[in-house]
Amino acid sequence: MNFGKRIGLTLSLAAMLAGTSAFAQNLQSVSNYSSRHDKLLARQSTIGEQIRLEETEQYANQLYEECEPEPDIYTEGWESGLVNSYKNAVVPDQATIDVSDFHMPCPGIVTSPYGYRPRFRRMHKGVDLRSAIGDTIYAAFDGKVRLTKYERGGYGYYVILRHTNGLETVYGHLSKFLVHPDDVVKAGDPIALSGNTGRSFGPHLHFETRFMGYAINPSALFDFENQTVRAEEYAFDKRTYEKAPSYNPKRS
Repeated sequence: MNFGKRIGLTLSLAAMLAGTSAFAQNLQSVSNYSSRHDKLLARQSTIGEQIRLEETEQYANQLYEECEPEPDIYTEGWESGLVNSYKNAVVPDQATIDVSDFHMPCPGIVTSPYGYRPRFRRMHKGVDLRSAIGDTIYAAFDGKVRLTKYERGGYGYYVILRHTNGLETVYGHLSKFLVHPDDVVKAGDPIALSGNTGRSFGPHLHFETRFMGYAINPSALFDFENQTVRAEEYAFDKRTYEKAPSYNPKRS
């Protein structure tokens, strides 16, 4: 091979190598860009998912507010005579109830409060607490299981506990019983699993507090936000039992 051909071949190889290097650099640049692009999309996806989650939670809260309250098992519907064992009892105008021995039925926030629902012309005689299907539900006070029943058009699977302080508590829309009638329970004992049975439009616990059949506003006894009681004693009064205190004490 003559000298001129060698020079030409060397220059051709150099050009090819330079082109290959530039192509490799270009590929690396595209790769880096694609990586950054994917990370950006991932961040945007996370933001989108968070927005959808917040919108879903807001919708769920609104939905709970619009749900028609359950028929009162103590005064309405079928077998109410069996449910309300205080139907013919003489209820005192006032009573002091010790609530110091307590346990939250579940840690969920209140999604629907106690009170009259003008749209349905019906009282909501408990509070709805957010919970997922299968969450553990606990006894609020020491006592005994009085009823475990099923009501398709209202409370679904529900438990009624009679407590040593004179109260009864009702737990509705359950998915499973963990106790049986006449079982003795302590405050904080598991009694059921949360569910979505009966007249329910989403998993939650319907929780009631009753004194001799009178449905007391649970928020008058419990500070659900801070997971405690408002005071160690509750003063029942036939004139004010539906009201909740306006204060909101913080747990010490």
